[in-house]
Amino acid sequence: MTGSTDPPRTPDFFVVGHPKSGTTALYEMLRRHPQIFMPELKEPRFLASDMYFRTGGTDTSPLPGTLEEYLALFAEAPPEQRAGEASPLYLASELAAADIAQLRPDARIVAVLREPASFLRSLHLQFVQSHIEDTNDLAKAIALEQARREGREIPRSSQLRPQVLQYARHVRYVEQLRRYHAVFPRERVLVLIYDDFRADNDATVKKVLSFLEVDDIAIEALDANPSVRVRSQRLDGLLHAVSVGHGPRSRATKTVVKALAPRSVRRRALGAAQRRVVYARPREPDAALTARLRRRFKGEVQALSEYLGRDLVAQWGYDAVD
Repeated sequence: MTGSTDPPRTPDFFVVGHPKSGTTALYEMLRRHPQIFMPELKEPRFLASDMYFRTGGTDTSPLPGTLEEYLALFAEAPPEQRAGEASPLYLASELAAADIAQLRPDARIVAVLREPASFLRSLHLQFVQSHIEDTNDLAKAIALEQARREGREIPRSSQLRPQVLQYARHVRYVEQLRRYHAVFPRERVLVLIYDDFRADNDATVKKVLSFLEVDDIAIEALDANPSVRVRSQRLDGLLHAVSVGHGPRSRATKTVVKALAPRSVRRRALGAAQRRVVYARPREPDAALTARLRRRFKGEVQALSEYLGRDLVAQWGYDAVD
């Protein structure tokens, strides 16, 4: 008996970003639909090789390192289901749109955009929480953009490439959408606005289900991946080092812990410790910094409004920005 000659399953759709714009909630809701398959690994990132270092699946980094490993994520998708994935860095990536089109020319693309100042604030909090960013102050992190373009002040623990920490790069909304519209027909690209998702979760999900051409069924609304503030980066870094086994003492400790507890138990214990000791509610936004960011990105919001034919200048309050 010979093996199957069927080609490997490729994703039918991609939720491409942005981070901190409801993509995790959308992923969790879509994977509950009986006609949709999404892998357990929410962010494979495989098609954004310009944004992270491919290392292959390991205990500390389950990201696929080869096309074979990537496609294996969708091997269990039944033929009658839509298969998809959600990697929010695909929108900022300069390579992902073309790579997706090469892999799946008829793919459907879902992008979610958020008001720039609130987006960057939440993105920075996420980067600190994920040990991508080692500067706990957004204004300082943005001020480091030039140094980081020159290869300086780069956090050593991050698996992502330095350009990910170019915060202004994430707000090139029109440039990002044009990359997708250059390789996919407009009817294959659904652009959502985060405010709409927050204001009417059900209506936005219905729009996505219609776009994916699956049945319109009720899916419970979720509020996933809320922003948190890291109280102590030093303590958080210590917990993270023990978790991933950085340093000889941490590796020794992790070896003992692994022998005594399964991975799922270790993750729950680490998460509980972080929630109790390390994480806190985010502080109120810095009004002066918010005003500076809104002035800086008003031109981008105006260009996006024109590009989408939607008045986001008024919706996001940029008509009041000098």
